[in-house]
Amino acid sequence: MAPVIVFLMVVAVVVRTFLFQPFSIPSGSMLDTLRIGDHVLVSKLAYGYSRFSFPFDMIPFAGRVLASSPALGDVVVFRLPRDNTTNYVMRVVGLPGDTVQMVGGVLFINGVAVPRERIDDYVETDRFGVERRTPRYRETMPNGTAYDTLDLEADGQGDDTPPYRVPAGHFFTMGDNRDNARDSRYLDHVGYVPFENLIGKVVLIHYSEVTDAFMWLPIDTPRP
Repeated sequence: MAPVIVFLMVVAVVVRTFLFQPFSIPSGSMLDTLRIGDHVLVSKLAYGYSRFSFPFDMIPFAGRVLASSPALGDVVVFRLPRDNTTNYVMRVVGLPGDTVQMVGGVLFINGVAVPRERIDDYVETDRFGVERRTPRYRETMPNGTAYDTLDLEADGQGDDTPPYRVPAGHFFTMGDNRDNARDSRYLDHVGYVPFENLIGKVVLIHYSEVTDAFMWLPIDTPRP
């Protein structure tokens, strides 16, 4: 029995180190795509490997190996650039060389508005039974990736920004809960994310603490 246990432990370590790593969602910055208490699987192979791909940063090296660039609309986990220790999950909305700007709550990439369509409201009910409705939009990237965003405030702090020119080797990320996310719009908090800081791509939600249920739901699939 002992050799079998050792073998399974080795397999688990290899899978977690090189293929998929689980993460839990602690905040509502990615609502409604990701909810507080969701557990997700992150593909490390998707973008290749950097020193942040490995537990405890145990293999220190610069840059990435087997590198493959994220696409617009990918949901990624990365190390916060200002401390290189905190894990963040956000959506990529700007690639190296792109100009990104918010105007009146609408996302512009290289001067072109990203199409969005008003859909049914996101509805929450608090512990007192009071219902809260938030406007929800279906946004579609130039490459066809579509996802939902929330608009908590008609004139939120991050709804109008200067244009941001994404530096080479960096990415611009935003939360889907646009008025409740400290993301790349806030240069002193997140800012531009170096390619090296990406841990991987979120591919599916496998468990929800809220419903205490396994779901194996691919990312950007409408939530039940």
